[in-house]
Amino acid sequence: MRYITVANAEALPAGERAVFEVEGLFVVVFNVDGRYYAVEDRCTHEDLPLEEGELDGYELECPYHGARFDIRTGKVLAMPAVQDVRWFPTRVENGALQIGLEE
Repeated sequence: MRYITVANAEALPAGERAVFEVEGLFVVVFNVDGRYYAVEDRCTHEDLPLEEGELDGYELECPYHGARFDIRTGKVLAMPAVQDVRWFPTRVENGALQIGLEE
């Protein structure tokens, strides 16, 4: 696993989200109560962005067709999606918010 710095962690306060391009992928990162969670900004139902979806706890609802995903794991929770969204580990190193990519 290698980690890519995407921002200063303080730039994404609790309750906020941001989209970053990481090596050709768009990743939406959420700060929930001081912990960071990252999933690909692409609903597996119809390849539409998830960034504007409603977040209820850890459940992200696609704003287009209502599919729901767990941002802690990427697991699909509700149809019409049947495939998990890609999930990424996150960490903060020396104040830098980083997203992990598999080698």
